[in-house]
Amino acid sequence: MPPRPETDGRVRRFSRPVRWVHRTTAALMLTCVATAACLYVPQLAELVGRRHLVVTVHEWSGLLIPVPLLAGLLARSLRADLRRLNRFGPHDRQWLRAVRRRDHRPASRPAGKFNAGQKLYAAWIAGAVLVMAGTGLLMWFTGLAPLMWRTGATFVHDWLALAIGIVLGGHIAKALADPEARRGMRTGSVERQWARREHPLWREPGERSLEDQ
Repeated sequence: MPPRPETDGRVRRFSRPVRWVHRTTAALMLTCVATAACLYVPQLAELVGRRHLVVTVHEWSGLLIPVPLLAGLLARSLRADLRRLNRFGPHDRQWLRAVRRRDHRPASRPAGKFNAGQKLYAAWIAGAVLVMAGTGLLMWFTGLAPLMWRTGATFVHDWLALAIGIVLGGHIAKALADPEARRGMRTGSVERQWARREHPLWREPGERSLEDQ
């Protein structure tokens, strides 16, 4: 749905269910990454100890990652945001070309509620989570597949975990560089000027957004 006007010059960006899904998913993802680091980095493993407990927390936090999203699908606002994330239009390709040229002018980077970078990140992380869940299950339940499959699953799981850690680091860095974007996810609303500058195709009530056409 389009942004709802606020009385203090702010507009509603994220509903409470969307913020809940983001926070719980982030907590589970960070727990998974942190426990993985404690399992694979010798210095951290020695510092933390209790390997069996760390393995258990890692396994269950990984399995629970999809649960907040599945529960959040009951909310219309989350389903609407997922539809926007799943649409890739000409303005998104223009945004990516501007990034490739390192063109930082707002006019050269048109975006709806989500820019092309956020859409690509959402698609990539969703696919990565599914792969991690599948390979993790093969590693956890050793009777599900022959040894060769489990060996391949371990290889994919370990290297994809490293890639996820790097991508998550970039995601967090981008969030830290944009206080208003963080405020929008924390409180649900953003400054109207910020919305018009960073997401010009995300229209006010009564106007039809190009991304919804």
